[in-house]
Amino acid sequence: MEIYQILIIAAILSFVVELFTVSFFAASVGIGFLLAAVGNYLGVTTEWQIYIFSLGVILSFFTIRPLFNKFAYNADKKKTNQHAMIGKTALVIEEINAKTGTGLVKLDGDTWKATSIEHDIIIELDKQVEIVSIDSIVLTVKLIN
Repeated sequence: MEIYQILIIAAILSFVVELFTVSFFAASVGIGFLLAAVGNYLGVTTEWQIYIFSLGVILSFFTIRPLFNKFAYNADKKKTNQHAMIGKTALVIEEINAKTGTGLVKLDGDTWKATSIEHDIIIELDKQVEIVSIDSIVLTVKLIN
C-alpha cells in the first residue's frame, strides 16, 4: 500500500471523527491529510509533505471554521423562549395598578404577572398591552393606545 493511500485513509477517518464532534478540528486535520496525500502522490519530499499538512490544517481551521460557525451555528436566526415574548401583545385580565404594583395579563393562553412601565397609571381590564421586558416570571408592559 502506498503512502498517499494511507494518508487518504487517515483523512477519511478524520472526517468520520468530525461527524461525532462539532469543533471542526478533526475535519481540518482531514484536509491536511488530503493535501499531504496529493503532495506524496506528486512526489514531493517528506519534509514538504509535513509543511503541506501543517499549512492545510492551519488554513482550514482559521478560514473555513469561522465561516462554518457563522452560517451553521447562527444563534441570531430565531428568538426563543422569553426573548420571543418581547414585543408581543397581551390582554389585561386583572387591573395593573401602581398601588399594588402588579396585575395579570394573558399571553398565548398563559397567565402572567405584569407590571407597568409607567408607574403612575392604572391599566384597566381588557386593555391591550405590549410586553417590553421580562424579569423572572414578571412581565413589564406598556399600554397600547
